[in-house]
Amino acid sequence: MVEKLIRMASPVNSSEFPVKADVISFTQNLAISLFPIIEGSRTTPPSYRKLKKKFKRIVKPVCKEHHLKNDELVDSFFGKLKEIKQQLDIDAKFLAANDPAASGVDEVIMAYPGFYAILVYRIAHCLAEIGIPIIPRIMSEHAHSHTGIDIHPKAKIESEFFIDHGTGIVIGETTVIGKRVKIYQGVTLGALSVSKDKASTKRHPTIEDDVIIYAGSTILGGETVIGHDSVIGGNVWLTESIPAFSMVYHESKVVIKERKNNNK
Repeated sequence: MVEKLIRMASPVNSSEFPVKADVISFTQNLAISLFPIIEGSRTTPPSYRKLKKKFKRIVKPVCKEHHLKNDELVDSFFGKLKEIKQQLDIDAKFLAANDPAASGVDEVIMAYPGFYAILVYRIAHCLAEIGIPIIPRIMSEHAHSHTGIDIHPKAKIESEFFIDHGTGIVIGETTVIGKRVKIYQGVTLGALSVSKDKASTKRHPTIEDDVIIYAGSTILGGETVIGHDSVIGGNVWLTESIPAFSMVYHESKVVIKERKNNNK
């Protein structure tokens, strides 16, 4: 019975899938190539030629399975790396400028999990946009396991983007995030329903420009729009839209009582 279940769970042909370890290694090497300082001063970045050769090998089984043109997709992706680097430079500067604890951009690049999550997201998002399946999700789950930040590669996030601390952040597949948005740990931008028949619909919220969302807040629903220049306080639960320049906060009551001595 166990053997039967294992056979049922196993893919028919594993050669149709990329090697997960190779995808993660490529992601890490591409990060070093874009930002050599990310692993320290003694790191030698791999050449684009070697990275491109490796990536062609990684995507080959996926392209074959989905009838995609390997060389064209790889060339398209590598042609967009300059734009990705420019976006990430802006993100890093925005993080450094808005976190009082940051000593500078170099510290953000080397040490901030939020920046690493954004870096991997922008790479994975580009791949998803040009139609490469599976690999973007492997990349995003690598970043998730590494940082505790879960950003779906198909979410749409403008620059400049700020994640501070970051642990526990979830940004769903159809989320749209505008410019200069700041998000803190434990924030969920999710769906009201996880029904499979809604897979092709917009299920996650839209966050307009210059919004701040503080720790522990949950914003749900594809029709939910957070108007620009709004502030969402900590631990807020939102399932409806709010206008621009709003301030939303959760009121909690803290009760302090005197303990009885109990003759101690």
